Amino acid sequence: MLLHQIRDSIENGYPKDTENYIQQALKEGYPIKRILEESMVPAMQKIGDLYRSADTFIPQILASARSMRKGLDALSPYLEKETDPSLAPIATVIVGTVAGDLHDIGKNLVAIMFRCAGFQIIDLGVDVSSKVFLKTIKEHPEVSLVCISTLLTTSMPQMKQLVKSIRHAFPGRPLKIMVGGAPVTQEFADEIGADGYTENAVDAARLARTFFTS
Repeated sequence: MLLHQIRDSIENGYPKDTENYIQQALKEGYPIKRILEESMVPAMQKIGDLYRSADTFIPQILASARSMRKGLDALSPYLEKETDPSLAPIATVIVGTVAGDLHDIGKNLVAIMFRCAGFQIIDLGVDVSSKVFLKTIKEHPEVSLVCISTLLTTSMPQMKQLVKSIRHAFPGRPLKIMVGGAPVTQEFADEIGADGYTENAVDAARLARTFFTS
């Protein structure tokens, strides 16, 4: 019941309810991964579908986004407590939203799912230039995966150029690149030379694991 309430509160844009339901779920012992996979990820998928189809008003989408952000904020401290510092990460991953895009909900959800899956995350935030991506990759030789996000169709050319720039700057480095976001498709990912694309954060984490585990 609580998981349905969390999902409904996000989809309907009630941030305070989202926060309260998640705190209640955590107190009752619901695993973070279950809250994410059964409540927050499906809600995020629905928000993305509405955005793509224009079947709802922008204020509704923004309200849902605020609810999602409240939920992620509520989960973050508990996620840190669950992380075992003695375990070596599967891989180190850079995540960021491309230049020209200030949206961070999808990117944040991906970052949390990757942490749950055992990855070390370097979060560059939003509106990240190609220069910053390239500088961070150069400064962190341990990075083996770059995840690039956008919610805006107007920023998709930036994503294409960024993938090209990474390939050009690090030709001999075995870097994997994943892309995602509401306007992104598998066809677009293939076109720009990305190694992976998924429709949601759960599948993104699962796909990323296949790059580094046998």
